[in-house]
Amino acid sequence: MSWDWQVFCQSTISQDMAPGCFGEGGDTTYLDWMLSAWGWTISVSLLALALALVAGSVIGTLRTLQDRPMIVRLGNAWVELFRNIPLLVQIFLWYHVLPSMFPVLKGAPGFALVVLALGFFTSARIAEQVRAGIQTLPSGQRYAGLAMGFTTLQTYRYVLLPMAFRIIIPPLTSEMMNIFKNSSVAFAVSVAELTMFAMQAQEETARGIEVYLAVTALYIISALIINRIMVFIEKRVRIPGTAGGAAGGHR
Repeated sequence: MSWDWQVFCQSTISQDMAPGCFGEGGDTTYLDWMLSAWGWTISVSLLALALALVAGSVIGTLRTLQDRPMIVRLGNAWVELFRNIPLLVQIFLWYHVLPSMFPVLKGAPGFALVVLALGFFTSARIAEQVRAGIQTLPSGQRYAGLAMGFTTLQTYRYVLLPMAFRIIIPPLTSEMMNIFKNSSVAFAVSVAELTMFAMQAQEETARGIEVYLAVTALYIISALIINRIMVFIEKRVRIPGTAGGAAGGHR
């Protein structure tokens, strides 16, 4: 078996070799294309992660308001809905079904719809972790905040959530790594990310081994960077005397 890594230096149009492996004058090599696809993967992942963190934090917090049973039920319904429908099915729903029901979505690009689908899917998992993190804290923390004159919102903002997020960093790390891997389903709606690049480049060059190994390496690099960043943050904000993972999960 012979490998030819010079395939990435080929022009996607003429198949000629490009000096330095980067195209010039509007020409594009397979390396250019792969790096562009990596950029799309990172963009989808980071935007979906931001959406998931915001929505998941809000939903997870609302699920701990035991004096508001209706709000808790709505939060539980959100989690069960998005957690129990396969991600690929959710992307197809956002892309093919919801635009016909909500005309405002008809002009939305596939990139934005994938961000929404991936973000809400992940938000259900983060919401469960946030809820677990808050409920892990001693009930005296809540009462202490209220006794100091904080409102319920202020107690969550200044007392409970900062401590809960420190506890759930390990499972959050797993979710952040997973979101990069899950972004690969975006190829199903023609978003030009790494998986779509791999499929198309393999068909054009017949060099599937080289292409898929390179794409796999980029996914691994992305996940490892997230892991190292989160491990650094965890060490900086760890609560003394805790294991840092009381809410469950793994790195």
